[in-house]
Amino acid sequence: MTETNKNGKVIAIITMCFIFAMISFVTNMGAPFGNIWGFEYPFAKAWGNLMNFAAYLFMGIPAGKMLALIALIVGIVGLCFQYLSSLVGAGSYVFTYDSIPVALNLVIYLLGAFICGFCVCMLNTVVNPMLNLLGGGGNKGNQLIQVGGTLNSLTGTLTPLLAGVLVGTVTAETSMGDVAPLLFIGIAVFAISFVIISRVTIPEPTLGKVAPKYERSPLAFRHCVLGVIAIFFYVGIEIGIPMELNFYVTKLPFEGAAAAGGTLAAAYWLLMMIGRACSSAISGKVSTKTQLTTVSAVAILLLVIAIFMPESVTISFNGHDVPAKAFLIPACGLCTSVMWGGIFNLSVEGLGKYTEAASGIFMTMVVGGGIMPLIQEAIAKSAGEIVSYWLVIAMLAYILFYALVGSKNVNTDIKVD
Repeated sequence: MTETNKNGKVIAIITMCFIFAMISFVTNMGAPFGNIWGFEYPFAKAWGNLMNFAAYLFMGIPAGKMLALIALIVGIVGLCFQYLSSLVGAGSYVFTYDSIPVALNLVIYLLGAFICGFCVCMLNTVVNPMLNLLGGGGNKGNQLIQVGGTLNSLTGTLTPLLAGVLVGTVTAETSMGDVAPLLFIGIAVFAISFVIISRVTIPEPTLGKVAPKYERSPLAFRHCVLGVIAIFFYVGIEIGIPMELNFYVTKLPFEGAAAAGGTLAAAYWLLMMIGRACSSAISGKVSTKTQLTTVSAVAILLLVIAIFMPESVTISFNGHDVPAKAFLIPACGLCTSVMWGGIFNLSVEGLGKYTEAASGIFMTMVVGGGIMPLIQEAIAKSAGEIVSYWLVIAMLAYILFYALVGSKNVNTDIKVD
């Protein structure tokens, strides 16, 4: 490899890692932005998040440099639409929902969130295989993916934290203009990444592969079907936990509640990053099934304690008394950190040539990150944010069932080579 090619490869790796980070940065805008829109439109708190994840239903599983470039352009357009919503006046009403007139600016924001969802979905299908190829496959390729995953968790921590700092306290005057710096950061990184990727040689993940002949579907395997359901629930859990935590703390009656909510939501993503690092260290000795069983049970325990803990039990946070339960909930990040990989590994175990097709189905089921938090928010509006965590507990119970029982491959008679 020439020095020029080597330098180009390093630049490509760094760029891909930053794009991996931006996936989480853009995705996690849903909850803090929902706080802003929720002040005027209480029903729309989780809609931006829903639109972001709904896009996964409409994407196939293509891969390659061209898709990455298209995804970055789509991301820039989506972020621009979200910023445009701050420039459009609230007087132009489009329709009425829940007896509340909906202005054009909310519609533009939701459209931007949906477009960003397309971007993130496309990037998700590209970044992992590209990092693997850039690393040469095997352990090196996996190492690069882990580096990208760490950055992904880091930016997931920064988004709610920065949004909370920029907003402070959500009032009637708070608008998307207050969080414009986050949108500008996203636009700048996407634009720079586009220029770099267009000029650097990157291997195509699909090059040289011959499509295998499928006699059956991955859904012919019971453990794969149950795993698809588990992934749907898992993404709902991952997004719903910090989202409702952010909403809950932001409503507390003290100055800077939004900043406190953003900080605690950020703590959840930070603990996810720590959990991933710990899982990487022990995965060679502790089985995936054991890890998934343990974290599911612990997460259920944490949430049950949080639900029943009286709000009178408080912890001083930045000079304000915050219910202690608000500190137990983000601890679930340590548990959810290993669930995606654990469910995926158990679901594709023994699938052989059907593994790639199964991966496509899993990507589609990421839509659970939009649907289940929307249901959770509906429960929160009628019964309270803390009560809504019973839905999360129910989903965690299913994942515990999957780890203990549902993950067993009972279709070993199907030929997979």
